[in-house]
Amino acid sequence: MFLQSQKLWTMLIILAIWSPISHSLHFDLHSGRTKCIAEDIKSNSMTVGKYNIDNPHEGQALPQSHKISVKVTSNSGNNYHHAEQVDSGQFAFSAVEAGDYMACFTAVDHKPEVSLSIDFEWKTGVQSKSWANVAKKSQVEVMEFEVKSLLDTVNSIHEEMYYLRDREEEMQDLNRSTNTKMAWFSVLSFFVCIGVAGMQFLHLKTFFEKKKVI
Repeated sequence: MFLQSQKLWTMLIILAIWSPISHSLHFDLHSGRTKCIAEDIKSNSMTVGKYNIDNPHEGQALPQSHKISVKVTSNSGNNYHHAEQVDSGQFAFSAVEAGDYMACFTAVDHKPEVSLSIDFEWKTGVQSKSWANVAKKSQVEVMEFEVKSLLDTVNSIHEEMYYLRDREEEMQDLNRSTNTKMAWFSVLSFFVCIGVAGMQFLHLKTFFEKKKVI
């Protein structure tokens, strides 16, 4: 049991280290349609996003048909970003609550229908911090910059381990609660079956007595 638990934690640590915390996406969106992208974010984590519509004719302005509305919300419905009729934009916020955050893109309705190509980059945690700008502004040495970047990465992994441990405890509590409910349900089903069998026996006994079979 101890070895299995140790192996489980080893796998979780590896997943935490190698799990993608930066998403760069390219997708197509047709006029009048909506596409949503979800991201699981820990509480108090910094997250930034940047999006833009690819211009099919470089050097020319995008037509009015190439506009989108963007909305970023938490799983409880709180709004963190909202933009209407834009061709590009960005957002940045610190997550107050843990869970799935949703970024929804809606293309303006246009006839005839057109297809928009959208580039979207969503960074969370360490990836959301622009260390290059920090180094440039403070003019720190290259070695100090690397140490700060590594330290921030280690802290992020440490927080991810605690987050995974909390999620594991929640799943264990849920499993225990489900097993307890199933046990009580089994006991109740057993007594119900006994009761039904007893009623059938009494019914048959009464029937045969009336027919003077017994």
